[in-house]
Amino acid sequence: MKRFFVITALIAVVTGAQAQEQGRSNAVKINPLSLILATGNVSYERAVGAKSSVQLGGFYSGVGLGDLKYSGWGLTPEFRYYFAGQKQALNGVYVAPFVRYQNFKITDKSTTNTTTFTTMGGGATLGWQKMWGSGFVLDIFAGPAYNSATFKNDNDENMFDVSSGLSGFGARVGITLGFGF
Repeated sequence: MKRFFVITALIAVVTGAQAQEQGRSNAVKINPLSLILATGNVSYERAVGAKSSVQLGGFYSGVGLGDLKYSGWGLTPEFRYYFAGQKQALNGVYVAPFVRYQNFKITDKSTTNTTTFTTMGGGATLGWQKMWGSGFVLDIFAGPAYNSATFKNDNDENMFDVSSGLSGFGARVGITLGFGF
């Protein structure tokens, strides 16, 4: 998985370096803060109008802690409307309604007990994105989110208590870096 993110970043760098300053309507971005949580997070944004864009973000996470193995993935499509600042797609202040699907699994390697949980939710973010002439992109966003989680344990025991904080209201906050082309 690390190889995938390195290759994606290199493609974004090469493509961004070759793109002309005018006419950039795409951006590939990564969230460097998610690496702290052993998660790779990549998003692709495309302008669909003078002041609007769509973005699809995805993540994969996997880490082992002793006998526990945690893994998961998710997708977050969103629509962005740029209403302040430069007021153009991929540049300025925006509001973005989004939906999010996440799928996780925790396995106890010593007992092979597994708990899976999925979440479906949505919300809205308020953000600021800047694309410089070089193609470098900085995106900062925050906003409320709501998730509904479903849990399933393979042996009907309540071995893992993972329900806390996964259903209900929360926040979506992030900083992404990338390149426009």
